[in-house]
Amino acid sequence: MRRFGFALLLLLASCTPTAPAPPSTASRQSTAEADATLASLRRVDDLPLYEMTYTGDYDVSAPGPSPTATAPFGCSLFAALGDPDHPLFGRNFDWDPNPALVLRTDPPDGYASISLVDLRYLGLTAADDPAGDRRLLDAPLLPFDGLNERGLAVGMAADEGASATHDPAKPTVGSVRILRLVLDAAATVDEALAMFDRYNIDFVGGPPLHYLLADASGTSALVEFADGRRQVERGTGRWQALTNVPLIGVGEHERRQDTRYRVLADTLGRTGGTVTEIDAMSLLRAVAQPITRWSATYDLGTGQLRVVTARRWQTVHAFRLAVS
Repeated sequence: MRRFGFALLLLLASCTPTAPAPPSTASRQSTAEADATLASLRRVDDLPLYEMTYTGDYDVSAPGPSPTATAPFGCSLFAALGDPDHPLFGRNFDWDPNPALVLRTDPPDGYASISLVDLRYLGLTAADDPAGDRRLLDAPLLPFDGLNERGLAVGMAADEGASATHDPAKPTVGSVRILRLVLDAAATVDEALAMFDRYNIDFVGGPPLHYLLADASGTSALVEFADGRRQVERGTGRWQALTNVPLIGVGEHERRQDTRYRVLADTLGRTGGTVTEIDAMSLLRAVAQPITRWSATYDLGTGQLRVVTARRWQTVHAFRLAVS
């Protein structure tokens, strides 16, 4: 009977359809953690903007989606660091009408952070219902801007002229993936710059980028790639600004030929980099474009994130990250 029972079990097992394996993701979560992550998704507005808390770990080196573009992003960023209690980082993300996600992460071996993700690069459109969609488990790989618990903020903008030379002695990381590495591992601008120096940045398949960094101590820096080399310009005052034109090695008069940069520089220069959250959002409004998808301000001292979607300035969504 035992032999018969064992044979029957084998037969039943062979006749039972095998459930398809879930798609490969960057998730290093238990089933319970993945379920909790997907269950935390909530719709904030009809951009649509969503919020989600990622529970558990993820593999930053895992294959995953990367932004691609046939035209450059249009973005405006600034660090306004004149108020030591409320240093601010602001950004407009100007692009196609895609859904967005406010993502919270707290990896076991890294810093907690809050960031914004364009969900189109996970394959989701505004018409999709993302509830339970396992593609969301790749969201940590695609922060377009963000702030971590140590008060370090980072964001990117397209720079059509950027180019990076491959160093075979260094690992290679995608041009957006580097933001995740920075948010997870860097507490200061200096540590973030060291992270940029540790990797080749791969612009293949996506727009070449440059970056703005700022931290709660009032330090900031630009990172650009020109003639294949990484270049850094540290902030010397209480503010820095970035749009879609190269800045390092470019005189201030030439920089101001870009209208959005001029508006940012005029305002921040006049105030010495001291602006309130309301002023910061007003400044983003002044440089917004018809394709602005989100406008975000990060308070590096308190961890507050304020988001306006699609230039609907009357509605400000507030989120908070505990900073230390």
